[in-house]
Amino acid sequence: MTTFNPIMADGQADFSFPEPILIERDAARKVAPYITSIGRAKVLIVADAITSGIVGERLCESLDAIGIKAVILRITPNRSGDVVADEASIVQALLDIQRHGVDLLVAAGSGTIHDIVRYAGYTAGVPFLSVPTAPSVDGFTSLSAPILIRGQKITVPAIGPLAIFADLDILCAAPRNMVAAGFGDMLGKYTSLFDWHYGRDTAGEPYDAKAAEMTEQALLVSVHHVEEIGRRSEEGIYTLTKALIDSGLAMLMFGQSHPASGAEHHLSHYWEMAFLQAGRRQLLHGAKVGVACAEISELYHRYADSGRPLSAYNREQLNRIPSPDAIRALLRIAGGPSTIEELGIEHGLLESSLKEAHLIRMNRHTLLRTINE
Repeated sequence: MTTFNPIMADGQADFSFPEPILIERDAARKVAPYITSIGRAKVLIVADAITSGIVGERLCESLDAIGIKAVILRITPNRSGDVVADEASIVQALLDIQRHGVDLLVAAGSGTIHDIVRYAGYTAGVPFLSVPTAPSVDGFTSLSAPILIRGQKITVPAIGPLAIFADLDILCAAPRNMVAAGFGDMLGKYTSLFDWHYGRDTAGEPYDAKAAEMTEQALLVSVHHVEEIGRRSEEGIYTLTKALIDSGLAMLMFGQSHPASGAEHHLSHYWEMAFLQAGRRQLLHGAKVGVACAEISELYHRYADSGRPLSAYNREQLNRIPSPDAIRALLRIAGGPSTIEELGIEHGLLESSLKEAHLIRMNRHTLLRTINE
């Protein structure tokens, strides 16, 4: 079990972290007793066709056994066969919330399921629990949700989970590509932290040293354990899961996604929207972020090496970003794609994203934005 006691800059916490946060074997068995303890009576378990079999049905049975009414909602894939957090999935969740009159949601899945649940719960005024099925993203605790509206990705206010039950038996059995995606999402903090420093230095963007340190420590411990993560050992999966949750809690503490989302995420979102518009199957978020991190590293180091203007402080921060080759080597050890070719991104799409992805979040002053403007 992980324990956190965050304090804001003024000495007062103005938010609540999930409680408890369990990262342990058989954590899923503790969901039903917890729901009883908080007095909930009607539960909607939101999953997809795969995660329903992994944990959703088991949760439903355990709740039924103690007299709590539970229903499973399996989110319908889109025409390409992907479950996505779009208007159709969100309405599907909202309709079941209304139909069954539930007072609690359970997100049984990874990033997309959590995004659907956190926004549907926010809209309907119903809290939720997190039961992740793969250590693939750092957004389990997020207070916002990236959703697709008519093929365009926007970020909207949402709710975080009351508690997290990360079952190591389930997480250790997650597919290797999803574990590698979680590592890729963590590796992206190399460039997101730089962009956060850069935005503070050049545009006065809000900054919090504690959130930055928390994110950096989560990044470094992931890199230190990359071989265990690649082997999917229990130690590696525990370390990655805790790092992903820590990264999410740093964003929660700061109140925005600056610590963990910079130009590498903007490239990832750009690619996602391009694939959706072309009707292509989606790529794992963290896989895109990891490869995008290598591409941004190459662009940023090339910019600095060309003698373009950077303050001494920003040059120092840039030197903390590993070379693109070093980033790709780490991605390979973790078992994920390390190049755009392996990912399935064409060079034309890469070039257009490097020129236009900063437009996705014009309130962020990344070095990518500076290069293009």
